[in-house]
Amino acid sequence: MPERIDLETLYLQIDGPVATCTFNRPDKRNAFNAQMIKDITWAAREVGMMDTVRVMVVTGAGSAFSAGADLNWMQSMKNYSYEENITDAEALADCMNALYTCSKPTIARVNGPSIGGGNGLVCACDIAIAADDAVFSLSEVKLGLVPATIGPYVVKRIGEANARYLMLTGLRFTGIEAAKFGLVNWAVPR
Repeated sequence: MPERIDLETLYLQIDGPVATCTFNRPDKRNAFNAQMIKDITWAAREVGMMDTVRVMVVTGAGSAFSAGADLNWMQSMKNYSYEENITDAEALADCMNALYTCSKPTIARVNGPSIGGGNGLVCACDIAIAADDAVFSLSEVKLGLVPATIGPYVVKRIGEANARYLMLTGLRFTGIEAAKFGLVNWAVPR
């Protein structure tokens, strides 16, 4: 019988050797905030310690994989102190690192749009499979931002030239194009 662990922003379904981490903020297109960052970090570390689990699948509830950072949460950060901003950035870096270094193989199942920092989550996984019609964009440039914390993971996955191109243009592209860029390993029919 599968076991389900519900956290505030995601749920972890353990079904034999497969743990599925599902971002569960469909009303926000699975945009992450401070709590979701904590929950993803916990899930990646917890799964890494589960002897019976052999692989972790990461996906989104509803129609989106992840819209990146929640804009309301980002707006609230303008009032953060320098120290609070550092703590916040370290939490996101820790989250990406927890996925990237998970002792179990991680598979991003990109079921819909992956925007901004959502692509950092994709790139931190070992394998990425996307719906061929999923929409991708490293759109931070349109907000006047640089995708800093996710940058190293994106560069490792798709190379410097592709990373610069996508990060500086904010181009929107499909799952099929994401496979051509190397952002995902395969694009498959939904």
